[in-house]
Amino acid sequence: MLIDTHCHLDETAFDDDRDEVLARAKASGVAAMLTIGIDVLSSRAACDLTASMPGVFAVVGVQPNYVTQVDADARDDIVSLLDRPGVVGIGETGLDRYWDYAPLDRQRDWFDWHLNLSLERSLPFVVHCRDADDETIQQLQAFHAGPAGRRPLRGIMHSFCGSRQTAEAALELGMHLSFSGMVTYRRNDELREIAAAAPADRILLETDAPYLAPVPKRGKRNEPALVVHTAAAIAEVRQISPEQLAEQTTQNAVALFGPALGDPPL
Repeated sequence: MLIDTHCHLDETAFDDDRDEVLARAKASGVAAMLTIGIDVLSSRAACDLTASMPGVFAVVGVQPNYVTQVDADARDDIVSLLDRPGVVGIGETGLDRYWDYAPLDRQRDWFDWHLNLSLERSLPFVVHCRDADDETIQQLQAFHAGPAGRRPLRGIMHSFCGSRQTAEAALELGMHLSFSGMVTYRRNDELREIAAAAPADRILLETDAPYLAPVPKRGKRNEPALVVHTAAAIAEVRQISPEQLAEQTTQNAVALFGPALGDPPL
């Protein structure tokens, strides 16, 4: 059994065959999928999918690139979605200096808001970090030293592709590292080394579908069924069987997001 901890099933890329995508995932052993919001509309769509697609769970929030595109009621809207069935986390949130669609101070404000909401509601949070490793770690460290009271952070570095130093800093804070199809790409030796060395109880799997398809499907539309290729690549570098890797990462996801993920209807 595998769990795809990060995908975007509401994307238009799946409009023509969403049911078939779900069926292929289950046929590949993917028993649970977390579909992630990037703004209020997609967060609401994620919640709607949990109601109609067994084994699908929702994470709701506003991704940093969209924090200037939401209206004044966005935070209230996200809070209201937390009471919907199947919502298991908050995000994705974080910092992005690659696209630079939103001022960094506005991104920081929203990042803090998501972090505090996760603490208030006792839900894990999902971090988007792109070209902002130092800033993201610094903000997480400040949250850990302040509101979180130095407790291990219940968060995920989504689609991790940072340096070994960033990985070590995140792990020290209690964070999980989630690996996507990028770990299968030929030039990402350092990322595979990080995946090999990370503590067994802190690694997760994801697709980020429809993006970042793994080898041998790189360049194609990604979907949750393809997480098996990422799992195989990580199992190889950790020198364990794919079955052992699946069991460990599933246990990790269930421990972080809740027991509902461990017993979804197949």
